[in-house]
Amino acid sequence: MTGTETAERADTAEPVDTAERADTAEPVGAAEQTPTAGPWKRGRLLAALALLLGLLLLLHTHLTDRGGLGSLVDTFLPWSGLLVPVLLAGAVWRRSASAAVALLLPAVVWLSLFGGLLTDKSHAGGALTLASHNVGADNPDPAATARDLTASGADVLALEEITPEARPRYEKALAKAYPHHAVRGTVGLWSKRPLSDVRAVDTETDVGPLADTKPEAARMADSRALRATVATDRGPLAVYVAHLGSVRVLPGEGFATGTRDRNARALARAVAAERNRRVVLLGDLNGTVDDRAFAGLTSRLRSAQEEAGDGFGFTWPASFPVARIDQILVRGAEPKGSWVLPATGSDHLPVAAGIDW
Repeated sequence: MTGTETAERADTAEPVDTAERADTAEPVGAAEQTPTAGPWKRGRLLAALALLLGLLLLLHTHLTDRGGLGSLVDTFLPWSGLLVPVLLAGAVWRRSASAAVALLLPAVVWLSLFGGLLTDKSHAGGALTLASHNVGADNPDPAATARDLTASGADVLALEEITPEARPRYEKALAKAYPHHAVRGTVGLWSKRPLSDVRAVDTETDVGPLADTKPEAARMADSRALRATVATDRGPLAVYVAHLGSVRVLPGEGFATGTRDRNARALARAVAAERNRRVVLLGDLNGTVDDRAFAGLTSRLRSAQEEAGDGFGFTWPASFPVARIDQILVRGAEPKGSWVLPATGSDHLPVAAGIDW
């Protein structure tokens, strides 16, 4: 082919429309693009966390108590409800329908467990007002604490963690308002009504019947629980005052509850053997009524806070309460109201309840 023919073909060739090619060309990376995930596919991790939370609330009693894990979860289980709005906010942010639906499980279970505590169930009246307070071994002003408790108007007052040094100050400050009182070891009972049949309760015996295995003087000095009969216009009322063993988080042991659990079992046996129809337990149990360690007590006694309180009634620590470990439990009486008293010099808040027959 000559040069002249080549030039003619180049001149007569059809022009290329580069704009059209640019418009129709497949964009770079188009094959790698995927459709946006739908609302049921987004937030799968949030949905899984919501379901796990719901199962924890539903099956928490089946958790192992090795290392105190079960008791720890039982104690702070009410606070798990705060995770529901956190997860809900995440579901809204991710626009995840699956997470929102999964959150129904923990929300419904939490409300079934604790929703009743959100309403005020107190009623006016009450034949007898009871109060209990762990006054604290390091309380800087026992006399002021005693005056604050007297101002509550309680007919029967239980104190726990009374030191030998502070005991005379409590006795002096409370003598006028409460003419009847009894102290055994570190716990005491003050009453406007006569007391009788006062005795120390052995909370250290873990097996077998409760027996007087130690001399009376030794039992009184070491006691962390007592039992007394209060005379009322409707007959005798058996009153137990107890301060169960402390719990600690220890390296290698976890949530150490051994002493408290042993005390709780012994106290439950004493209450089970009580012949009086009307019974009240006042004290620092170092655990909530949801804790499995107190099944022997809560199967026989009812919580005044749960039946006639307003809110959770947290009592410890006083500066920022996160758990109600100070309890008023009853049998054969009707709680009319339950409330938390203002802070004193203790690291616990006092609790009070009104009961009727």
